[in-house]
Amino acid sequence: MAFLVLAVYQGTVITSAMFITSMVANPLVVQLAAAQNVVITWTGWAVAALVPGLGSLIVIPLVVYAVCPPGIVRTPDAPALAKASLASLGPMTRGEKLMGAISIVMIVLWILGTPLKLDPTATALLAASALLLTGVLTWDDLCREHRAWDTFIWFGTLVMMATFLGQFGLIQWFSDKVAPAFRGIGWIPGMLGLGLTYFYAHYFFASMTAHVSAMYAPFLAVAIALGAPPVLAGLVFGFFSSLFASLTHYGTAPAPILFGSGHVPLGTWWKTGLVASVVNIAIWLSVGAAWWKVLGLW
Repeated sequence: MAFLVLAVYQGTVITSAMFITSMVANPLVVQLAAAQNVVITWTGWAVAALVPGLGSLIVIPLVVYAVCPPGIVRTPDAPALAKASLASLGPMTRGEKLMGAISIVMIVLWILGTPLKLDPTATALLAASALLLTGVLTWDDLCREHRAWDTFIWFGTLVMMATFLGQFGLIQWFSDKVAPAFRGIGWIPGMLGLGLTYFYAHYFFASMTAHVSAMYAPFLAVAIALGAPPVLAGLVFGFFSSLFASLTHYGTAPAPILFGSGHVPLGTWWKTGLVASVVNIAIWLSVGAAWWKVLGLW
């Protein structure tokens, strides 16, 4: 079970980095980048993350297998058990079909949001309204989702705080103070140093959104001041804003839930996270860098 838990978690971390809409802080990354005139679209993010993301999805399960090998490696009865469990659920209900259709439309609108000039938040509100109007969800269902409302309120507060810090000049001040320390070494080693600092600082954060709110904008400003291509810098810090969740058992919301299952010892979780982080960085800064060169990002 330890292998399955870790493989599932590390896979979630990777897919969170591959799409703007797959992790709650990713839209915040886009907004903070836009405040510095760096435009990141859903399609641009997904295309840039496609090759390194697939590479990580292939390699990381093998890394987890090596660090935490499963006790059982062959389960010939699993397909039959899965089919039986699926059959016991019966056919899809009206609500499930509507939920699937509305989700697909919402994803399409997110993808086409830039050409359609449709804000991602507006798309999400339209989808929620459709679920209410069709009866898939009731207002009581929405009210019971306390964690979702917590995220909504805190997210809005953090966005406004980050916005006003930029308006008050903190980001520019930070850039002016830090950039000289990297001057003369070139933007590529400078980006590497900034990226690694940004990544491993997540050991000190229990929230991806809090980490992004505190560090993304100033680190992006310094990278741009060093001469890094703005969109490339914005995307790299954006990808790292999900990938750094691999490190600990408290770094993002699913981690405490999976760790709380009790199947993975703390030391194994941290060791696997550290190894996975090194492999992910190597893939995204090698295979990813070559792919971004093809895309003309640098």
